[in-house]
Amino acid sequence: MTLDGTNTWIVMAPGSTAALVIDPGPDDESHLQSVCRVVADRGARVTTTILTHAHLDHSAGAPRFAELTGSVVRPIGRGHADLADGSVVRAAGVELRVVATPGHTADSLSFVLDADHALLTGDTVLGRGTTVVAHPDGELAAYLDSLERLQALTGAGVATILPGHGPVVPDASALVAYYRAHRAERLEQVRQALADGADGVDGVLERVYADVPRDVWPAARLSIAAQLAYLAERQ
Repeated sequence: MTLDGTNTWIVMAPGSTAALVIDPGPDDESHLQSVCRVVADRGARVTTTILTHAHLDHSAGAPRFAELTGSVVRPIGRGHADLADGSVVRAAGVELRVVATPGHTADSLSFVLDADHALLTGDTVLGRGTTVVAHPDGELAAYLDSLERLQALTGAGVATILPGHGPVVPDASALVAYYRAHRAERLEQVRQALADGADGVDGVLERVYADVPRDVWPAARLSIAAQLAYLAERQ
């Protein structure tokens, strides 16, 4: 589910004595201490911690990380320090533009780092494979809208994707286009499976995801439930 594990991103301008951390990850003391050491080795300290979404593999370590660093943790929400679509995070000598990208979860955010022509996507777009639409919190219509929004960003300066899992993606536009095509293909396969008599999530799963390793079928079930809800709303 997490590929090679959760990516924790440290963002700071050259020569800065402050650092911004995105997704400290799970509550793993050795990992959190490692992040602190990397920052300290650069003569800096973490001043701001932000989250792409609330899934525990990204956020569970945030309270302990805040204790270790004294940094302010900024998730999406309604508190005065929280993030929203269109917010600009200014810290560590850099600016991050906040882009709401719901779909994987309702609270998923992405961040544009214009200085590097990069986009930090959390789980909305991964460095390898495709992501799950985590129904019922995740919602397919929102996810498709988010992919369209990301595609527009790749035509407006974003070249690289820094994902929440997997390797850096050097061709952002090509990957987002692939994600959009993949979702359209899967949705058509689900439509066909239903027309052929597939019954419910498991019936669709056995027909459409037969080529997918069974260890990811639990995630596939969530995406199928999201696809079925999407189709039901449009009948």
